[in-house]
Formats: sequence, structure tokens, C-alpha cells
Amino acid sequence: MVLQGESAPLMSTLAIGAALTWANPHVYLDTLGLIGAVSTRFHDPSQNLVFALGAISASFIFFFGLGYGARILAPYMQSPKAWKILDVGIGSLMWIIAAGLLAGV
Repeated sequence: MVLQGESAPLMSTLAIGAALTWANPHVYLDTLGLIGAVSTRFHDPSQNLVFALGAISASFIFFFGLGYGARILAPYMQSPKAWKILDVGIGSLMWIIAAGLLAGV
């Protein structure tokens, strides 16, 4: 099954992409807060380079995987049952993480 429809104009698509990227506060929280905080552990310039390349590679793989995964799963996610299964899976994962955090206290 192939999803069909009209594509938005290129400039409109690029403007929305830029807005979702640069106006999103999570970009700054993740980049500066999370990655920046973890990067302070490395003092050797070669370690900084390896860390930066690893972070860039992981981000690249994640977002391309997200995009292609969404395209592959789109036909399956047309049914309410698929969304219920996804919701139960996410909810279960959240409970597992919560239990792990509580056990670690």
C-alpha cells in the first residue's frame, strides 16, 4: 500500500523544517544541556573529537532511521489497533524505566 497525496511546495516545507528545528526548545536543551554536560568529561582534544563524531553519527543515524522507519510503518499505522499496540508498548516501557529508577534509589 502506497500513501498518495499532493506534496507541499519546497519553500513551505523548508520553512516548516527550519521552524521545527530552530524554534524547538528541545534542540537547545538536548544539545547544550545533555550533550554539552556529557562532553565536559573529556579533556583530551582527541577524545573531544571522537565524542563529537560519535554524537553527530548517532544523531544522523537516528533521524534518518526515524524518517525511513515512519515511511515503512505508515501503511501499518493506519489502523486504530496498531496505535493501541504502540501505546501499550510505550506505556509498558515507561513503567519498566520507572521501576528501574525506583529500584536504583
